[in-house]
Amino acid sequence: MAPDPLIIAGKTFSSRLIVGTGKYESHDVMQQAHEASGAEMVTVAVRRINVTDRAKGSMLDYIDPKRYALLPNTAGCYTADDAIRTARLGREVGLSEWVKLEVIGDEQTLFPDNEGLVEATRVLVKEGFVVLPYTNDDPVVCKKLEDAGAAAVMPLGAPIGSGLGIQNRNNIHIIKEFAGIPVIVDAGVGTASDAAVAMELGVDGVLMNTAIAGASDPVAMAEAMKLAVVAGRQARLAGRIARRRYATASSPPEGTISG
Repeated sequence: MAPDPLIIAGKTFSSRLIVGTGKYESHDVMQQAHEASGAEMVTVAVRRINVTDRAKGSMLDYIDPKRYALLPNTAGCYTADDAIRTARLGREVGLSEWVKLEVIGDEQTLFPDNEGLVEATRVLVKEGFVVLPYTNDDPVVCKKLEDAGAAAVMPLGAPIGSGLGIQNRNNIHIIKEFAGIPVIVDAGVGTASDAAVAMELGVDGVLMNTAIAGASDPVAMAEAMKLAVVAGRQARLAGRIARRRYATASSPPEGTISG
């Protein structure tokens, strides 16, 4: 395949798969899964890592900063102010000026608070952050986030950790059609076919954590996800055949084969 990089805020990635760090049975398994995934960007929850005393050890010890770009996230934040403070903390301790912005609006469903998300995006962009907000699969909200300065939008495929796959393909397609920034499906992927479907819809990348970390064999699933993202992207670029109501013969009814 010809080079087909993912470019976000001027930074180039050869992989279109972004992976997380939570829910693994051990840091060693996490490290092996990251390697198998081929990902070049890894999300880390600022609230779940030891950022004050690195001498005590941290999951960051298992992530090679020369190999992976860190994407701190504001997981667990339920207000715009809380998310803004968490993003600032991540930058202050040297994690990154990039942030996967999460402002959760409901504790049970973990759906985003769109109003708070747009507000936090505006503030952080003005402060020099590269903001990648996790949001609902709502084309209007995604456009508002782009207008607020987001470097990419991350609409959910389904609720976080549900493994339901892409629930509203049409919305994802519309979001991508009108976006002037990368669109990365985040949340809801359960298996490799879900990742391939997302890429076939035309999105620029897929972010996942539970689908890999929660698999019976996380390392094998990470490799499967890598292959699925590549296959889905290549299928999208190749252009699928049109859907038809009736059968169409795969061989011409007339003509001969010369020998």
